[in-house]
Amino acid sequence: MIPRTARTVLGLATVTVLASACSLSGGSSGGDAQQTPTVTLVTHDSFVAPQDVLDAFQRQSGIKLKILKSGDAGELTNKLVLTKANPIGDVAFGVDNTFASRALNEGVFQAYTSPEADRGPQRYSVDPQHRLSAVDVGDVCVNIDPAYFASKHLPEPKTYDDLADPKYKDLTVAESPATASPGLAFLLGTVAKYGEQGWHDYWAKLKANGVKVDSGWEEAYTKDFSGSSGKGPRPIVVSYASSPAAEIGDDGKPRTKALLDTCFRQIEYAGVLANTKQVPQAQKVVDFLLSQQFQSTVAANMYVYPAREGVDLPAGWAAAAPLPQDPATLPADQIQAGREKWIGEWRSLMGA
Repeated sequence: MIPRTARTVLGLATVTVLASACSLSGGSSGGDAQQTPTVTLVTHDSFVAPQDVLDAFQRQSGIKLKILKSGDAGELTNKLVLTKANPIGDVAFGVDNTFASRALNEGVFQAYTSPEADRGPQRYSVDPQHRLSAVDVGDVCVNIDPAYFASKHLPEPKTYDDLADPKYKDLTVAESPATASPGLAFLLGTVAKYGEQGWHDYWAKLKANGVKVDSGWEEAYTKDFSGSSGKGPRPIVVSYASSPAAEIGDDGKPRTKALLDTCFRQIEYAGVLANTKQVPQAQKVVDFLLSQQFQSTVAANMYVYPAREGVDLPAGWAAAAPLPQDPATLPADQIQAGREKWIGEWRSLMGA
């Protein structure tokens, strides 16, 4: 079972922010706090970092890091937008490329170029002002259960088109793009593959071929997918390129496989919040998230690929979870312009 929660997308509806939110900001008061400033890192619910690494950062920087988990990528972005004038923290991590343009257009982040940024994160830059720095890459891809296909003497699917082939009828489970970020990434992948008009026809074929749509990743992967611990009935699921690394059998080989021709690139970013009162300290947190020390932890703890070059991956990842070399992508401004429209059209098409 993948130790990474699915990231539910709550859309762009207004999120109620607690009146006490301002008290959660990185601003500190009191005697000890003046000596050891507390910086609040606002992040998504899937953030995980070893305590010893966080403790080492505090010793080295003199900064105490407070982690404020704030839902998934969509909810996190909404909260940052709604509180930008009086931010709930000092630095944020977890806004991904499907929501980056909204956060940037709303002025959530301020410019900062980390000295660590030229070690790889610059490859994923989405902003000429350098308000966001890439921390990790987590491609969404179709995963399959090879044992199922072997038992049925059925060839394994490999492409988007295969999922609509009648011989794979009723075998696929995906997540809703309206409620789960893997589902949104899968939808964006089909837009990139088939174009503004062609993706409608593709999804009509998927619907006719019996695709099951769940509200979130956990339900799809752990309950409906046959290759997971839940042993569900469907051998094809929308998940992550790294998922097979969490499904290593007793023989040391992965029990599942990611179809690398069906991947959409997801990148998660960090940035200093525009109205923080602790700019230098927040900048040091961004440096930390891009550092070799932190980057070496992201694969094992969050099942994503580090954005920094030259970081060793856990044993077995090269074979079980290779990083897709040619994933689908869309420009940030195109995602911003089309995201809500595409979700609405998908709802109408699927009757969801």
